[in-house]
Amino acid sequence: MAAERMRGETEETAAGSLFLNQSAFQKLIHSSPEDGWEKCWEQGFTPWDLGRPTPIIQQLYRMGALPKGRALIPGCGTGYDVVSIACPERYVVGIDISEIAIKRAIQLFSSSPNTNHFIFLKEDFFTWHPTELFDLIFDYTFFCAIEPKMRVAWAERMSGLLRPEGELITLMFPISDHIGGPPYKVSISDYEEVLCPLGFKAISIMDNELAVGPRKGKEKIGRWKKIRSNSSL
Repeated sequence: MAAERMRGETEETAAGSLFLNQSAFQKLIHSSPEDGWEKCWEQGFTPWDLGRPTPIIQQLYRMGALPKGRALIPGCGTGYDVVSIACPERYVVGIDISEIAIKRAIQLFSSSPNTNHFIFLKEDFFTWHPTELFDLIFDYTFFCAIEPKMRVAWAERMSGLLRPEGELITLMFPISDHIGGPPYKVSISDYEEVLCPLGFKAISIMDNELAVGPRKGKEKIGRWKKIRSNSSL
């Protein structure tokens, strides 16, 4: 029980620090637009990193409620979510623009028993062109990390990377009214405005009951099906 309590306190600290240290975080990102994220990892300032798999994605995995095939997690960081859903029926690719993050993920999970079912790559989501499409993409703290003017490009890449009938899972965060970013505030309509014109249909959107600490009440989980084909590998 003590260990569980300590883990919960650590998670709440990590989740809360995304807002408590927001001004310092934004200053670091904006002071160096080209490598701000790398500097965050270099300085160990990663308030978005829970240090464990995201609870809701772990629950969906345990329930067998995730599509099989190929999965992608952009902005994967240290890769906990990548490893948590990788299995013989699902090959997971985790990409991040930070070389430090990818190296750390490889170091953390190089001896994982399911190591044959995932890979970490240093890639820019917006310019990366894999050789195969994906059946599932999971986005958490990625949509909110990019500038709002890039959201149309985000949706276009999601559409281009998913197979027809593929699924996009968006953990919508932070649903709030704060100004500035990252993280930039989001709303359901923000996702609908960029995804629906590309043929995505919302299968379900609901509160994330497993949100951690201060993120509770600020998250919804959206599951989107790609109805129309718009591949752009």
